Amino acid sequence: MAKNVSDHLVEMLKNAGIKRVYAITGDSLNPVNDAIRRDGTIEWIHVRHEETAAYAASMDAELNGIGCCMGSSGPGHVHLVNGLYDANRAGNPVIAIASTCTTDRFGTEYFQETNPEFLFKDCSKKVFMANTPQQFSTMIQRAIQTAFNEKGVAVLGLPGDIASADYEEVTTGFKNFNTNPIFRPSESEMSTLIELLNSNKKITLFCGHGCKGAVKEVEELAEKIKSPIAYSFRGKIFFDREDSPYAVGMNGLLGNKAGYDACNETELLVLLGTDFPYSEFLPEKTTIIQIDKKPERIGRRAHVDYGFAGDIKNTISALLPYINEHEDDSFLIKMKEIYRDDEKKFSDYSAKKGTASKINPEYIATLIDHYSSDNAIYTVDTGMTAVWAARFIRAKGNRYLTGSFNHGSMANALPMAIGASASQPKRQVIAMSGDGGLSMLLGDLAVIMQYQYPVKIFVFNNHSLGMVKLEMEVAGYVDWQTDMVNPPFEKIAELMNIKGLELKDPEMAESVIKEALEYNGPVLVNIYTDPDTLAMPPHITLEQMKGFATSIVKKIGMGKFEEVKNSVKAGFNQIS
Repeated sequence: MAKNVSDHLVEMLKNAGIKRVYAITGDSLNPVNDAIRRDGTIEWIHVRHEETAAYAASMDAELNGIGCCMGSSGPGHVHLVNGLYDANRAGNPVIAIASTCTTDRFGTEYFQETNPEFLFKDCSKKVFMANTPQQFSTMIQRAIQTAFNEKGVAVLGLPGDIASADYEEVTTGFKNFNTNPIFRPSESEMSTLIELLNSNKKITLFCGHGCKGAVKEVEELAEKIKSPIAYSFRGKIFFDREDSPYAVGMNGLLGNKAGYDACNETELLVLLGTDFPYSEFLPEKTTIIQIDKKPERIGRRAHVDYGFAGDIKNTISALLPYINEHEDDSFLIKMKEIYRDDEKKFSDYSAKKGTASKINPEYIATLIDHYSSDNAIYTVDTGMTAVWAARFIRAKGNRYLTGSFNHGSMANALPMAIGASASQPKRQVIAMSGDGGLSMLLGDLAVIMQYQYPVKIFVFNNHSLGMVKLEMEVAGYVDWQTDMVNPPFEKIAELMNIKGLELKDPEMAESVIKEALEYNGPVLVNIYTDPDTLAMPPHITLEQMKGFATSIVKKIGMGKFEEVKNSVKAGFNQIS
């Protein structure tokens, strides 16, 4: 059998390191499906929704360096868009194959016809179209090269007739190069950095996901300059260890007082590998240094005084020999004391178990943290579940935590867990799902069923869109259309050959969570959590207080006295 375009696609994907593709086959994608089947070395993971395919491929890329998803003509590849937005914003190298109708049908409003170049433009680094077999050979090489080196999504539009056409040689390159150069500021810029770090006494390092792989170097720098380390949500899992002498917590909406104070009471704030989006949590008059691998990001979140382009590990490694040992550690000690107070408040509150069918979600998150393994991978839904993960899941061993932290999409935890479990089968994978998020892509529990991925799914079931409810209240609205009538998730799991557990009694929480984590196979725990539990940010504004009060007054006028009582009680417990 002569080699066709799809055969060459498979060769290119294999050479790039792709071991799995996440997809639903059909029509124009069938030639690719057949080529993967005949080759036999790439696993085809049959998802139930292409959005899941994109999220799973993104997680595969985040953990392993490259991922691949595919969608068939029209609706098939349109469904990829949301997950690709997330992957692109997270900086995950993903190859997305968008098969299309045949080339002779372009421009005729043919059945399932789309224009991939317009459709995927905003959720990728680049969209490539292969309209001839020769063009395909160049486009697939460029797509893989773009994903690798621009750290994001590259989309390849592949018409069905081209996918099945005979392969044609081209003069351009067919290999791919995943380069890893040394990248740090110039000598004159390094001199400026050294002077700033040596001349300032109160310094805070604020670390993001760009510090992945540079934890040792960052902590060595913190030791030298006696600096507290605060971090973003994406940076948390690298630094938030109980025994860390530098960690003082997160800054931002889901953070704590120490993380906020460390960033706002310092003389010099150093942003390391973070694209932290919440400018209101950063100081306005403090001197700020920003170091980032992507120089276009510098200064777009805060009034940065000094900006440098560089890989965090490369940059700090070059800096360390020239940084003087600071003797004054009073600022670090002060921030650590505030952090210990924060931790005690969180610990005291998480020790409260709650009542029947209104279990304290902080208590549940604490148990998950305590009993999960030191190399666990946590995928976290957007919403209130993210708050509990942010505050109670700690860095231990080789743990990793991720979610839709840049794109902020619902329903990400389950598909990310699929990608994690498929690509890292020897590690414990834990999905912390909200009832809203799980409901949105509930059908992809069938992927867990089909492949028996041993994912542990903990559903924080508060029968509401909890974060939206809180957002409405602080904005002065009456929360409306946020309540949810849910099915018994554990029974749905059982029907899908997934162990299902129901948890309503807080006294049973510890034993149920231990049982789930020790179970040899997939398990879903449906946990009835308290819908009135609030998550207060570390810095509450007057406008938020006004909004919350306005919402309460409106509820009183509507006769919702029980809701008012519960909201006020929960808010008081959090603040106190």
